[in-house]
Amino acid sequence: VKYRHEFKYMVDAVTEGVLLAKAGAVLKSDGNVLEDGRYVVRSLYFDDVDDGCLRENLGGTDNRSKFRIRYYNGDTDFLRLEKKSKSHGMTLKESCRITKEEFWQLFHGKSIGVSGNEKKDALVADFLGRGMRPKVIVTYERIPFVYKAGNVRVTFDRKLASSGQVDKFLSGDYRQRPVFEVGKSLLEVKFDEYLPVHIKAALQTDGLRWTTFSKYHMCRTYGV
Repeated sequence: VKYRHEFKYMVDAVTEGVLLAKAGAVLKSDGNVLEDGRYVVRSLYFDDVDDGCLRENLGGTDNRSKFRIRYYNGDTDFLRLEKKSKSHGMTLKESCRITKEEFWQLFHGKSIGVSGNEKKDALVADFLGRGMRPKVIVTYERIPFVYKAGNVRVTFDRKLASSGQVDKFLSGDYRQRPVFEVGKSLLEVKFDEYLPVHIKAALQTDGLRWTTFSKYHMCRTYGV
């Protein structure tokens, strides 16, 4: 497990269309997409009683982290607890599988017991030790591409929406409020040590405006 580079760019519909075509020419589609080349991400973000994660995000604090539980395409049989950390502009994601029963235990801030999986037990202990509580549901569509060399991942996120009906997270039947401006999407480029030159050229990242956009921050601030 290591920290990775992560760059984000807000793009309009015209730019997205051009970059999607170029990305498709030099990258492979992620193997988990639906037939239309996308998948739907639903995340429940947690924070402590003082909203420490949100305050650190707003303040640009270095060495910060946040927790979420996530599933894809409505498949609640595949739930993951994730911790995303940021240090010196680099990101690190740690994750583990959890069951629906474990989800509800964590949802209410209760222990799920020792699993015997060292990584999972450490992640859950960190989550519980910080007093995490559910705050907001973040939902969006993602079009993902991958490239093996450099462990590159390029994603286009659309239709970002939030909901405060956290108890309905697993059902998917909750009111949603759009957060993105109409026609806007978020391009994220993630890689290990380097971004291959031909991918950088195809995505024209030098001509795009870099952003510190945080889905959690935006959905807590403008969407609930």
